[in-house]
Amino acid sequence: MPHAVTITGSRRTGHRTATEYRMMFDAYLQPFAGPGSHVYLGGAEGIDTLALDWLAQHGRAALTVVVPCTLGDQPDQARQTVREAARRARVSLVELGAPQLDEEAYHARNRWMVDRSDLVIGFPHGDDPRSGTWYTIGYGAERARPRLIVPI
Repeated sequence: MPHAVTITGSRRTGHRTATEYRMMFDAYLQPFAGPGSHVYLGGAEGIDTLALDWLAQHGRAALTVVVPCTLGDQPDQARQTVREAARRARVSLVELGAPQLDEEAYHARNRWMVDRSDLVIGFPHGDDPRSGTWYTIGYGAERARPRLIVPI
């Protein structure tokens, strides 16, 4: 079983209920939530923060939140979720210090996470190949990482 996992997903999550996401995470993240696992997540709103919150509540894996610039550059709700998760679980923060928050900074952050992982779990909304989620899934494929795709 993979020990290091990258979770990536859409920022658009309002079309499903909290119960639906909890059921998805119960089914697809639970196998990687144990004490021998390491999970990398971005620090954005949406799947990043939903999965971080679920893992902090239900898991014992080591969690690393990776942000392109600094945590202070993330939206208020995302910063709050990271801080709350750190009170409940073992959460590390990696701030990559990109000079500006743009598409390339997000792609670099996602490559950084995938390069340290054995598996990529993607929660895409739609099939737009230009989305960050599909970019990350594709990068995982280029690096011969197994991918689990859970459409939301």
